[in-house]
Amino acid sequence: MAEIAVQPRSQVQQGLYRLFEATPGLITWVMLLSPAWIPLAFGLNGAMLVAYGVLVFDCYWFCRSFLVIAGILTTYGRMKRDMGIDWWQRCRELEAAADSTNPLDYHHLCIVPTYTEPYHVLEATCQAIVDANYPDDRKLVGIITRETDQAGWENVARLKEKFGGRVAGFYHIKDPLEPGIVVGKSAAMNWGGRWMVRQLREEGYDLAKVLCTDLDSDYRVHPQYFAWISYHHALEPRRDTTIWQPVPLFHNNIWRVPTAVRVVSGSTSQWQMFLHTPKHRLVCFSSYTCSLEFVHEVGYWDKDVIPEDSRFYWKAFFRFGELFQVKSVWLPIYGDSPIGRDYAASHASQYNQIKRWAWGITDVPYVLQRLPKHPEIPLRLRVTRFLNLFLNHL
Repeated sequence: MAEIAVQPRSQVQQGLYRLFEATPGLITWVMLLSPAWIPLAFGLNGAMLVAYGVLVFDCYWFCRSFLVIAGILTTYGRMKRDMGIDWWQRCRELEAAADSTNPLDYHHLCIVPTYTEPYHVLEATCQAIVDANYPDDRKLVGIITRETDQAGWENVARLKEKFGGRVAGFYHIKDPLEPGIVVGKSAAMNWGGRWMVRQLREEGYDLAKVLCTDLDSDYRVHPQYFAWISYHHALEPRRDTTIWQPVPLFHNNIWRVPTAVRVVSGSTSQWQMFLHTPKHRLVCFSSYTCSLEFVHEVGYWDKDVIPEDSRFYWKAFFRFGELFQVKSVWLPIYGDSPIGRDYAASHASQYNQIKRWAWGITDVPYVLQRLPKHPEIPLRLRVTRFLNLFLNHL
C-alpha cells in the first residue's frame, strides 16, 4: 500500500509551529496570574482593574451557565424524541417514495482501532453493532490491530468466529506502524481507512454508499444508530460533504468508577450535549460517521498527530470549505468512563484522557498556516471557526 508522505519542517517552521501551539497556554497563565502582576505593575489602578475584571468574569459565567443548561435540556429533549422513533421503519417508508434516495442502499462500515483492549470490551462493542436495527447484509466491521499484537490477533479471531456470520464483512486490519508516524489512533485510522478503501473497491462497493463510522473500541452504538444515519443521510442535500456526530455519553461503566471520575464523566457528557445546540461550535469528537468516499477525498486521517478527530475536521473544512458541515445525530453513543486496576490508577486514567483531549491544541498552528491559503472560503467563516478552536483551549 502506498504511503502518504509527511513533509518535514525546517527549524524556523518548527519553532513558529511550537510557539503557536504554546500561545493559548501562555495566554491562560497570563490571565491566571493577572491578579498578582497587574497590581504590582500598575498599583492601585491595576488592583481596581483586576477587581472589576473578576466581577465581569463571574457575571459572564453566571449568565453563561443558564445558556449551557438550556442547551443540555434542548439536546436531551431531541434525543428522547428520536430514541422513541423506529428509524428502520422510517427508512422503509422512504424507500417506497419514488422521488428520494433509497436509504437502504447504504452499507455501514465500523472501523475500530484497538490496542491492549480486553476481549470483553471489544465483544460488547461488536455485540451492539450486530444487534442494531439494520439489515445484517448492510453491516461491515473492520478491526485494526498492530502487526505485532498477537493478543489482539487472538481477540479479533474470536470476534470474527462469534460475529462474522452476522455481518456482510468482518475484516482484520493489521497495522505495520509505518515509519514517521505518531503511534496512536490517528495513525491507525490512516492505515485502516486506506486498507478498507482498497479492499472494498476490490469487492465492488460504491464508496459513496458506504457510511464509515470511526468507532472507539469501547463505544457502543444505539440500536437505531445506523437506521437514523441512513434516513437522514439520504435526505441531506449536502450528504457528500457531511459528517454525522452522535452525542457521546460516558455511561457504560459509570457506577464502577470512583466518585471523582464519575463526576468528570457526567460533566463531560453534559458538556457534549451542550455543544450540539450552538451548531457553529460542533466539531468531530471521538466517534462519528461520514461516507468512505468523503474520507478518501479528505485524504484520510493524519498519521503524525494525536488528536485524530479534530484534525480530520479541519482537513475536511479546508478541502470542502462552505460545503462542509458537521450535523448532530440526536442519539447517544455510549462510551466507557476511564477505569484502572485500582482507585489511583482510575484517576490517573482519567487524567490521561483529559490530557489526550488537550492535544487538540496542536490544531492551532495547523489552522493558522492554512487560513490565508484558502481565500475561496469566506473570511468570516474562517475567522469564526478559528476563534472557536482557539478560545476552547484557553
